[in-house]
Amino acid sequence: MDCIDALILGIVQGLAEYLPISSSGHLEICREILGLRLAGADALEFDIVLHVATVLSTIVVLWSEFVPLCKSFFTIARDDKFFYVCKILLSCIPVAVVGLLFKDFVEQFFGGGLLVVGICLLVTACLLSFAYFFRNPDREKREGIRGHDISWTDALIIGCAQAVAVLPGLSRSGTTIATGLLLGDKRDKIAQFSFFMVIIPILGEALLSTKDLIAGEGVGEAIGMWPLLVGFIASFVVGCAACKWMISIVKKGKLVWFAVYCLIVGVLCIVW
Repeated sequence: MDCIDALILGIVQGLAEYLPISSSGHLEICREILGLRLAGADALEFDIVLHVATVLSTIVVLWSEFVPLCKSFFTIARDDKFFYVCKILLSCIPVAVVGLLFKDFVEQFFGGGLLVVGICLLVTACLLSFAYFFRNPDREKREGIRGHDISWTDALIIGCAQAVAVLPGLSRSGTTIATGLLLGDKRDKIAQFSFFMVIIPILGEALLSTKDLIAGEGVGEAIGMWPLLVGFIASFVVGCAACKWMISIVKKGKLVWFAVYCLIVGVLCIVW
């Protein structure tokens, strides 16, 4: 991988992390097009670096909401913001279990071709379509349906959806947002919750990768530090713009067009 490859992948990650089209799936597609042959562990490692960049872009874009949440939680204010963070922590438990117990199993799906990506994109398309027709924005506006705040049960179910969405091609943001919509949560609340809930697992995985680097276990050797840096910066810059865009899209209820896109790309991946 050279710096141009890393730049392209960083831009794709920055866009696809927030749009419900699967960033990991599109990174697999780009690697196939660019002819990059990375082992499963190396491909997953690079994906994690790019995901850390988009996590930081989430914090930057939602800074005004992020800081009060941190202040309330660490001072144990026991107010709505404190319990909101607790719900985020609850939603992280399923993906933590998957990461700790099934990491080797998940790694084999990365860098292994486009069949799995295509199938998972079709699943994403079905989920987005079902969520759209179940929570049609025009009908909601006409009937005055506003949705409800995210409950403890909702947080756990959405967390389970995030755990399943570790597979390349199954959109994390699309899966979690669609699950929240199907549960009846408010559109603006579920988009923000979806972006916040990925922060802890991604930063946790990054810390584990850093530990391996310090221990001399070869993290970054197969790719190189300059491509990692270029990909990180590109992903962060593009992610800042895409995060704002996606929140606006969810409020307007336009997710069905992404379902059409995932359907087309999924079929192309399978045919390829």
